[in-house]
Amino acid sequence: MFIMFMSTSCKKPWIPMANLRIQVPVSRILVGLLYLLLSLLLLEPKNISAVADDDDENAATTLVGINKQGDPSVLPPPSTGDYYVGGGGDSSSEMLEQYCNTDLRTFLPPPYGNITGMVCKPVWNTFILRYLQRDDHVMTIILSAVYTSGWVGIGFSKDGMMAGSSSMVGWFNKKGHARIKQYFLQGTRQSQVIPDKGELPLTNVPPVVALYGPMIYIAFQLKFETHLARQPIILAFGARIPKHFRLTHHDDKRNLVFDFSAGSSSVLHVSSSQKKNHGILGIFGWGLILPVGAIIPRYFKHKDPLWYYLHAIIQLIGFIFGLATVLLGIQLYDTLNVRNSNIDAHRGIGIFILVLSILQILAFFLRPGKDSKIRRYWNWYHHWFGRLALFFGALNIVLGMQIGYAGNDWKIGYGFLLAVILSTVIVLEVLSWKKNSHKLNDPPPTFQMNPIQ
Repeated sequence: MFIMFMSTSCKKPWIPMANLRIQVPVSRILVGLLYLLLSLLLLEPKNISAVADDDDENAATTLVGINKQGDPSVLPPPSTGDYYVGGGGDSSSEMLEQYCNTDLRTFLPPPYGNITGMVCKPVWNTFILRYLQRDDHVMTIILSAVYTSGWVGIGFSKDGMMAGSSSMVGWFNKKGHARIKQYFLQGTRQSQVIPDKGELPLTNVPPVVALYGPMIYIAFQLKFETHLARQPIILAFGARIPKHFRLTHHDDKRNLVFDFSAGSSSVLHVSSSQKKNHGILGIFGWGLILPVGAIIPRYFKHKDPLWYYLHAIIQLIGFIFGLATVLLGIQLYDTLNVRNSNIDAHRGIGIFILVLSILQILAFFLRPGKDSKIRRYWNWYHHWFGRLALFFGALNIVLGMQIGYAGNDWKIGYGFLLAVILSTVIVLEVLSWKKNSHKLNDPPPTFQMNPIQ
C-alpha cells in the first residue's frame, strides 16, 4: 500500500546464461547507504566531554586577579549543600524577585555595585538577568544563579544555536578562586570551545565573578555599535569544574530571545519533553515501522496474500507516526523566534517526506490492474518513491539529532537500529539473490514422449 520494494521472488522462465545482463546487487547499494548514514552519525560533532578537576594555577595571570587581594567580590563558597547550579531550592518568581532587591554594593566592585536603574528579570529556573543599556550603547550585564559548584554561563548567538556563539562563563575552582572567561563556541567538540576568544565587544572594565549567599554573580560590560534590542541568548550550567579552562559538558541549557529594549524574553526552544516526543515519533515511524513494512513485500511475497495485508497495515501505522511527527515539528517550528539553515532544512525535508507519503497513499487507491499496460510504470513509481522517502527519513533523523544536540544515547540507539535494519536487508537480499541464481542455473525439465507401442 505504502512503500514497497520490487519483488525478486517471482518465477522466471529459464534463460541461457549468455543472455543474462550483469546487474549491481541491491546489497551493495544498501551497504553504501549504511556507510553514508553511519558516517553522518559518527562524524557528527560530539558533545563536550566532562573533565572534573581544578584549573591550572600557573595560568592565573590570564584571569582577572581580583581574588588574590581579599576583594569583597570574592566570598567563600556557601557551606550548605541544599543548592545546585540552576536548580534546587525554590525557583518561584516571588523568590527570584526577592533576589532583585539584593544590594549589589555589598559584594560587587565598581562600577557593577553602584549602578542604579538596572532592569532585573528572572529568565529561567534560578537564573536572574540584570542589565542596563546606556545611550552610548554600553551595556552592563549581571547574571546570577543558585550555585554550589561547576560553572555558569551566558552566550550571545546570531541564530540561536550554540555553534558560532560567544559566551561569558564564570566559576570557582576547588581552592575557592574566581574564574571568568570569554569562550568562542566554534562547534560542539571540546577542542572547538576556545577560551579567551569570541566576538563579544568587552569594554576595558574587567569582568567579575562573585559569590553572595547561595548565588553566583557574573558581571561584565559590552559596547555595541547600535542599540541592542531582540537578541538570542543561551543560558547554561555545568556541575563539574573546568580543568585547564576547558569547559565540561553542560547539565542543562535554555535558549531565549531576550528583548534588551523592553526587558522581556521569549523561549526559543520549547521544553525538552516536546523535542523528545518529536524525536521518538520520528525514529519509530521513519526509522523502524516504515522500513519493516517495506521489507515485507520484497522478501515475503511467497506468503500471498498475507504479505499484502501486513504491508498495508504496517505502512498505515507508520504513516500515522510520520504525520504526527510532522505536525509536532510544525508546532515546534512555529514556537521558534529564530531561524537558521539547519532548522529550515530539517523542516523542508520533513514536509517533502510527508508529500511523498501522501503520494504513496494516493498510489494505493489509483493502482491499475495487473494486466494493465501502465502497471509497470506504477510499480516503478511506487518502489522508488518509497525508497526515496525512507532514505530522506533516515537522513532527517540524523539532522534532527544534530539540531537538538542529542546525547550519545540517542546517536548510539539510532545507529544500532539502523545497523540492524540494514544488516537484515542485506542478509535477506543475499539469500534472495542466491535463491534466484539457483533457479536460473537449473535447466528446465526435458520433455519426453512416450514411445509408440
